[in-house]
Amino acid sequence: MREFGQMQVTWMGQKGIIHLSRITFVALEKHNPMKNKYVDLIEQTFDFPQEEFYVEQDELHWHDIPLMELIKQYGTPLKVTYLPKISENIQRAKRMFNVAMAKVDYQGSYHFCYCTKSSHFQFVMEEALKNNIHLETSSAFDINLIEALEEEGKITKDQFVVCNGYKRAQYLENIARLINEGWSNVIPVMDNKEELPMLIDQISKGKGPLKIGIRIAAEEEPKFEFYTSRLGISYKDVLPMYKNYLMDQENVELKMLHFFINTGINDTAYYWNELLKCVNVYIQLKKVCPTLDSLNIGGGFPIKNSLSFSYDYEYMAEEIIAQIKNQCAQAGIPEPHIFTEFGSFTVGESGATFYSIMGEKKQNDREKWYMIDSSFMTTLPDAWAINKRFIMLAINNWATPYERVLLGGLTCDSDDYYNSEQHSNAIFLPKFSSDAPTQYIGFFNTGAYQESISGYGGLQHCLIPAPKHVVISRDEDGDWNTRLFAKEQSYKSMLKILGY
Repeated sequence: MREFGQMQVTWMGQKGIIHLSRITFVALEKHNPMKNKYVDLIEQTFDFPQEEFYVEQDELHWHDIPLMELIKQYGTPLKVTYLPKISENIQRAKRMFNVAMAKVDYQGSYHFCYCTKSSHFQFVMEEALKNNIHLETSSAFDINLIEALEEEGKITKDQFVVCNGYKRAQYLENIARLINEGWSNVIPVMDNKEELPMLIDQISKGKGPLKIGIRIAAEEEPKFEFYTSRLGISYKDVLPMYKNYLMDQENVELKMLHFFINTGINDTAYYWNELLKCVNVYIQLKKVCPTLDSLNIGGGFPIKNSLSFSYDYEYMAEEIIAQIKNQCAQAGIPEPHIFTEFGSFTVGESGATFYSIMGEKKQNDREKWYMIDSSFMTTLPDAWAINKRFIMLAINNWATPYERVLLGGLTCDSDDYYNSEQHSNAIFLPKFSSDAPTQYIGFFNTGAYQESISGYGGLQHCLIPAPKHVVISRDEDGDWNTRLFAKEQSYKSMLKILGY
């Protein structure tokens, strides 16, 4: 209980003093207890619980999955892919763009392409392809992957394959092989003029016109160290390239104009300016190139990186479609078919990564470190390389008081940490105690790029092993099922790679 005190109040325009007794303070505290538990922090800071997160019996659930059960079964560190989220986001994008088109009577069609580079895993590709989508490739081996999927009956030769990237000889050879084997909707997007003759030389006679696209080199945001993307052909050179070179090519049809915004689709003056510039180039090209009928608005929707994340997906889809339609209507040309290339939006929110806190280290009066049982540099390389933010939450001990901490990884590298520079706010977690149950934490929406960037199955910094990887699906009754896709990496596999 507190000592006697007093409170200044105002009533009926008159100020006065109310003297508070010990009993009064006790009563006030009972009605307004100090809220210093981790669950109180999250509920007061964010709109919580949320669609995919809630707490039950002091433990976090994600997509209705009790995460402590998962951790007890497989341990940590642990990578998880929740497959239903992939299909959910694909269907969401399709619905949004089709609704947007219907609202303005848009005459073109919408095609959803998945960027294979976001995650090449077989279980990801198979889940995505259940939704009648198309694919976008980036390199030669991507074509081999697509051929394997076709052999397994997961994709047909009628689906669109949009081939991006700067193309070396092997990539062009593989693209030509697809076309020669009867793939009817392969569209190699020209990154430079020199790619086309090398491709034409490898196309068998009698295969009909070669369908191609042109990539526009978008101007980058001011924060970049360079003004124009290294990929594609500058805005002012696209029309002259067609008139002076492509127009005279026999058996070649320009079908697609492609542009890619590195920072994704965002409601900024920069994005709308680049979109309108691209549409204007499309209009100019369409007036002299009747075969052109598709516009690829590369660059994806953002994904949730914080519990406070807010983004109006429906508005953005509707505004993009409306602006394209208006520009084309003013110019008197038909609206193009719309292609999107969504990678992170497709697979990012399906992933999660779990760690346990091995111990704490208080290095000075202000900094307290929680040490995880893996490495951020090897398991979440974007957090280290580009200060990418992920949703980070405690898995258990939500009723425990919290404290501000730094998170440290296992490697001997000073950059192996995660703190408020990456996180949207200071990091708070339940207070560590050697007597309390082991503290587990989760990083969410980690499903895109992390395995490919870290070099899945290969060497890891300081020989830290790659963690287990578990795939979660749901059956017809809605029950969740798990399967172990990969065990934790063994020392033998690393030594074999190193030549021992």
